[in-house]
Amino acid sequence: MSVFRFKRFEVVNERSAMKVNTDGVLLGAAMTIRPEDRTFLDVGTGTGIIALMVAQRAMEDGFFSRAQNDIRRNARYDEGNSRNNAQRDNLHIDAIDIDGISAEEAAANFRNSPWGPALHAHHMSLDEFGEAEPDRMYDLIFSNPPYFDCSLQAPQERRNAARHTSTGLSYRELLEFSALRLTLHGRFAIVLPADQEAALTRYARMCSLHLQRILRIRTVPRKAPSRIIAEFSRERRLQPLDDTLTIQNEGKYTEEYLSLTHEFYLFA
Repeated sequence: MSVFRFKRFEVVNERSAMKVNTDGVLLGAAMTIRPEDRTFLDVGTGTGIIALMVAQRAMEDGFFSRAQNDIRRNARYDEGNSRNNAQRDNLHIDAIDIDGISAEEAAANFRNSPWGPALHAHHMSLDEFGEAEPDRMYDLIFSNPPYFDCSLQAPQERRNAARHTSTGLSYRELLEFSALRLTLHGRFAIVLPADQEAALTRYARMCSLHLQRILRIRTVPRKAPSRIIAEFSRERRLQPLDDTLTIQNEGKYTEEYLSLTHEFYLFA
């Protein structure tokens, strides 16, 4: 059995169409979570890795006080250092996936985690979930979506569904859904290739969602950013937070990357 072990939980990484990957871990570690956030939606959950990271960050006392790097400070300017039992008790994290086997694997990973009662896996498309839960609103909606619009499709049908926007889940669909389902101060967070930034922010404005923060991710210092993590809300921000993260330098993980992932990776 393929198992990915983190410091506080394990992820069975065997049957899901989309495996544990760096994009998902970066989104789970870097996106903004506020002390008052209680309702979360993970769209295209795969193994459930990002939802599990959110559960850890939202429920563990003292989590944020242990993060010291600049990226965390900028992203979490309004986060506190503790949560009381009442806050924990009403935490609700929905995680949906159009692939039934992935949803089953995520559900099993949720049950085996320390935060099982707060985590709910659903085998549904985004449209189906919206119809099933017409009144539920979220403080944070997040996704590591398929984004290979024009690339050669992999031969496995389930793998294609996890990787290609032709299967229906696109950032446009996610933005449209978020515009309807975010709470008053709710946010939408997404990880995408860096070359989609302009189109993403333009379509977000069409949905009355405004950029709050962007994290540009480069693999090594000499290369241009290959990924972005972008956060949007209904609130207008004159100057969005703009950060850069470099993953490796001279064959080693950078201190900023290790600090960001310290509470999750065993090696960090």
